[in-house]
Amino acid sequence: MKKYKKILPFIGFSLVLFFAGCSDDRSLKIATECIKGGNAKSGSIMDEAQCVNRSAESFPAADEDYFKDMDYGISQKPDEVVAALQPFWSPTTAISPEEAVTRIVKGRNNWIVWTGGNDKLWDNMNAQSFGSFDLLKVLSNHPKLQEKNPKHSRDHRWEWFGLVNEPCFMKNTDSEGKLAGREDRFGLYLDVRDPDCAADPFENEKKYPGVKIGARGKTVPVGSYYGYATGIIGLRLFPNPDFDEAAKKRWDAEKYYSDPAYYNDPKLVKPYRVGMSCGFCHVGPNPTNPPKDPENPLWANLNSNPGAQYFWFDRVFAYEADKTSFAYQALHTNRPGALDTSLISTDYINNPRSMNAIYNLPARMLHALRWGEEELTDGERANKQFNHFEEVHADSPLRAFFKASKEVDKVLTPRVLKDAADSVGGLGALNRVFINIGLFSEEWLQHITPLVGGKPFTPFPIKAAEQNSSYWRATEQQTLDGALFFLAATPPDYLKNAPGGERYLINDEKTLEHGKKVFAENCAACHSSKLPEEAYQFFPNNGCVGPDYLDCWNQYWHWTNSAEFKEKMTKIVLEEDFLKENFLSTELRVPVTLLETNICASIATNAIEGDTWDNFSSTSYKNLPSVGEAIIHHPITREQTFYEIPPNNKDNKGGRGYIRPPSLTSIWSTAPFLLNNTLGKFYWSGSVEDRMKSFRISIEQLLWPEKRYCDQKDLYAAEYDGKEGAYTEERAYIYGSETASSCEGKTYLTRSGKEVPGIIDRTTERSELKILKSYLPWYIRMFPIGDGLELGPFPQGIPVNLISNINVEMDLSQKISLSWDVLKYVGWDIFTLWKAQEDPKSITDEELRKILSGILDPLLEVNKCPDFVVNRGHYFGTDYLPAEEHRTALNDSDKRALIEFLKTM
Repeated sequence: MKKYKKILPFIGFSLVLFFAGCSDDRSLKIATECIKGGNAKSGSIMDEAQCVNRSAESFPAADEDYFKDMDYGISQKPDEVVAALQPFWSPTTAISPEEAVTRIVKGRNNWIVWTGGNDKLWDNMNAQSFGSFDLLKVLSNHPKLQEKNPKHSRDHRWEWFGLVNEPCFMKNTDSEGKLAGREDRFGLYLDVRDPDCAADPFENEKKYPGVKIGARGKTVPVGSYYGYATGIIGLRLFPNPDFDEAAKKRWDAEKYYSDPAYYNDPKLVKPYRVGMSCGFCHVGPNPTNPPKDPENPLWANLNSNPGAQYFWFDRVFAYEADKTSFAYQALHTNRPGALDTSLISTDYINNPRSMNAIYNLPARMLHALRWGEEELTDGERANKQFNHFEEVHADSPLRAFFKASKEVDKVLTPRVLKDAADSVGGLGALNRVFINIGLFSEEWLQHITPLVGGKPFTPFPIKAAEQNSSYWRATEQQTLDGALFFLAATPPDYLKNAPGGERYLINDEKTLEHGKKVFAENCAACHSSKLPEEAYQFFPNNGCVGPDYLDCWNQYWHWTNSAEFKEKMTKIVLEEDFLKENFLSTELRVPVTLLETNICASIATNAIEGDTWDNFSSTSYKNLPSVGEAIIHHPITREQTFYEIPPNNKDNKGGRGYIRPPSLTSIWSTAPFLLNNTLGKFYWSGSVEDRMKSFRISIEQLLWPEKRYCDQKDLYAAEYDGKEGAYTEERAYIYGSETASSCEGKTYLTRSGKEVPGIIDRTTERSELKILKSYLPWYIRMFPIGDGLELGPFPQGIPVNLISNINVEMDLSQKISLSWDVLKYVGWDIFTLWKAQEDPKSITDEELRKILSGILDPLLEVNKCPDFVVNRGHYFGTDYLPAEEHRTALNDSDKRALIEFLKTM
């Protein structure tokens, strides 16, 4: 059993982060020859490819149609590909079937196997996370891993991790059928390719030669710049250039799995690094052709666009799933299919958001021409646009999405992130994702302190990437084909086409027409890209984005409640082709004050002026007006208070507080709902039956808010049930009613004056923030601290975000005030806490919470997002909408008819 030197709760919080951040063994290692002038700083560091004189052109996109059975076999249907691309290609020049297919094949390969050198970042994240994150362990099948968790193997990878097993792989075993390490992988217990399958074409190092740097070509192969397939889609294996002779001599695969002192040494150099493609978070089961066995899908069972809806981020990022670790407790707030995309470049807001499905891109792009205009200035103008590609014809409609001028450029763009912050063009939004998953981390980490923060962040400069990163320039060259792929391969997944789907659909035309009318009058204002022509008059200049936006929105919102809108919208919805080429979202920015949803996603700071993604958010976004005050609730008293949404730029002008409406395309397959997947119940199989169970519970909680859960454990169908298997329909109904009746003290006041059940993510067990000795700097290790330092204990039941959202960059006066409050309110109980650290049984969680209760409000004062109720809001169509909105609540018949229509989308 490990022994840690305890640090009293909260007093040592900043001290622990300081010690962790100063460790001499955790920084990203950059070869001297890759640093211009010998001083590692922004603008002076080259990526590994450029460092060895590899040009962007030396990384051509792979052209093999290896994934031909995916995405409804679209690449095997050249006529359909041409039909999808021609409207965007040119009105005068036809795109040939050969070119059309080749382009989408390259685009899909980029999405699924291109990692752009980010294996360097993910290898470093093992040290930055104090050993909790290790993708090599996630990929492995070693018996020691299964001793800790019997489901840590390929056999249960989908169920446990929510990761997609790559077809044509199996566990590696010896002649007796026992698990074995691979001799060709330095003894690692990795999946092995089925000998009956053809070779992975992307591993061809002659056609796709890897970057020869460091130990590559010496102790390890050079390999391909696409790496080796791993058995998990989206993860690729690369020989580690730091694995020199000394590292090879020290390497012991068995110790790597079994000896914590060995594998927790931040100086340990592993023979491989793991790279991550976009497909890791976006490839998933085809809802209309799910695999018979989700642990063993076929390529035909998979699509590139639905998003990793079943991905357990906490289990992947903390593979040991230690519930006594506060870090794991924080990660566990990421529901399956949701993750905090600002986890690496932390903004001190725990912000899990669902991974975006990409549907109906052609309709989405065309709609952007009406409402998607954003102004770009300064570094924002460095983003690649369609106009920058010679192969985009002079008369191509793609050129209409960008208008250059001397000082201010204008782009017409879909809005991808939940807060619509990445507003610099479709290609810029896509390219930013590659940075966020580690491309050119040598430069990125000059601007952030990963995971823990502690110092002000500065913008990642696109200009530096253009100058110093061959991987970045290669990525820019390939994302045009990526966009063309999604123009051809993002059709809706219709329930009627799913196995057994018809039995969930109604044949009553009268009910469907009723549902369409309800949708037109209550939903289409935010969830249709087909609108009355008059709607566009409310948003001049293709969207009215900028300081006047809120006035434009308010006028539009008022009009959508008029008889004129309802009559004209109903006529549109009743058209037979209403769902055809309809993105089912306006992508307008909706004030969170109207939505009443949790505000944290809408006030994220990474895209504001001067922060990490400054170059990837528009000036128009930065100049949006403030939405004013939002309602939040005290986590203990439940008292309603008002929170002023903070500004968006350095001049304290503008404001955040907006969310763009999600598309309702294939909504039957995308539950649970809300942007953080907290509305409804999660079922892990991905089958049509389980998707429909989740849809039914989720849509009812959306339309009947009184049915919402008030305990986080109720969000899961199997993990907390105490019985094997998923809920039956009957049990789900019974469980839901039992939950609703047990929500005393767990309801929260809405603007309507009614109270709604709500969930606050709380620690499920007593926990500590643990930092192993090996990850601390030498001047701390020299003291008698046992196996490391430990901050805690945090009692069971405290709001996770009370700690996770502490603004570590608080000013000096706030630090002094907080320290004084801790001393004042804890007082002589400090000795009780000290005893509790040595003997956890000496105090109950209730007693611990009582002692620490006095510092709750001081902690709220330095909390960057003090809104903790995660499943509130979106009360449209219900009597939870405030009376001043003058919108009539739907009756049960209206709601049931609406649900039937939604199933057809």
